[in-house]
Amino acid sequence: MTSTPETLATASRELALAALHEITAPATVGPAAGYSAEDDGAVSLRFENRLPGYPGWYWTVTVAQLDDAEPTVLEVELLPGDGALLAPDWVPWAERLAEYRAHQAELAEQAAAEGSDEDAADEELGDETDSDEDDDLDSDDDVSDLLHAGDLDGVDIDELDEGSDDGDADDEASDEEE
Repeated sequence: MTSTPETLATASRELALAALHEITAPATVGPAAGYSAEDDGAVSLRFENRLPGYPGWYWTVTVAQLDDAEPTVLEVELLPGDGALLAPDWVPWAERLAEYRAHQAELAEQAAAEGSDEDAADEELGDETDSDEDDDLDSDDDVSDLLHAGDLDGVDIDELDEGSDDGDADDEASDEEE
């Protein structure tokens, strides 16, 4: 006699948790979040998910039980819940831009406040730094000396291409000699 979905769900809860703990850390599995009876008599038990980056998703363990046999785990998976795959509400560009500018203004104020605190500390210590040295390093002229003929990675493609042509000519010459 096959058990009802409710009794199967209750009886196989520990089995489902054990199956989940085989594929994921116990800290990523939350409390039970219900179950659903499948058409073929199996039961899918759901557990809340605690993985970051997956809000609204559930760990799902599908369990079946044949006549006079122990329950068996059929599959374990992470499935999205209702609304988990929906994009967030659209916010007009003007509002997003206003929020961005306000945040940038806050960061500038914080940086200015921290900068004035550092300046006061430097004055107390009598510590002076020469900022002209830093300006010299930022010059575009210095960067061009590091680059080879304008190549960003320091490899001259034309130079490599010329070398491969010479190699091909040497190969052809040796083939003709044989």
